Amino acid sequence: MKTLATILVFFLVTNLTAQLPKTLDEVAPFSEGLAGIRKGKQWAFIDDLGNIIIDFREDVYWNPNASDSSEGVKAVKYPQFSNGRCIVRTYVDEIPVYGFIDTKGKLVIEYQFLNVNPFKDGVTNGIIHEKIFRGQNEFKLNIYEDKFHEVIMDTSGEIIEFLGRRYNIQLKKSRYKLPRINTKILNDKLVAVKVENNWEIRKLNF
Repeated sequence: MKTLATILVFFLVTNLTAQLPKTLDEVAPFSEGLAGIRKGKQWAFIDDLGNIIIDFREDVYWNPNASDSSEGVKAVKYPQFSNGRCIVRTYVDEIPVYGFIDTKGKLVIEYQFLNVNPFKDGVTNGIIHEKIFRGQNEFKLNIYEDKFHEVIMDTSGEIIEFLGRRYNIQLKKSRYKLPRINTKILNDKLVAVKVENNWEIRKLNF
């Protein structure tokens, strides 16, 4: 009994005296039980007791210049979880590409978005890049075709609605511009789609 009591006291003292994160550059608000904390360019996530649940990493995305008029990834002022998903970023040929991690820090939606909104009500919308192998040329060099689609995706990474092809997206760093998202999910039945300079309302099929 004495040994068991000693062990319990040890764990209680350890938990009460556990060192909380210090010397942080920024602390984001809590969302879904987790809050982002920043050191330099790296973010980690803590729970409501201050325990680090996801360790510091550089791929967690945020835009310190976000404003109320920003859209897509530009509107993400802090890294936050929504529907259990948080936006992360990597670079492919110097072009930023976005995916999502879960609350354990696992990449659950591959890096494929050129622009995307945080999840809401179980879905997100954004622009995905598809690189299709078309064979080889006479010099045995691989030939690829780049395709871009605006889609609605669920939290499992399944595309549940194709909203249309996107064109005129340059993937050379010197010419690349973040493509604007031309759709707005209104509810679970309707989506607004921008066609040229006007908007039209469409029914969703999922």
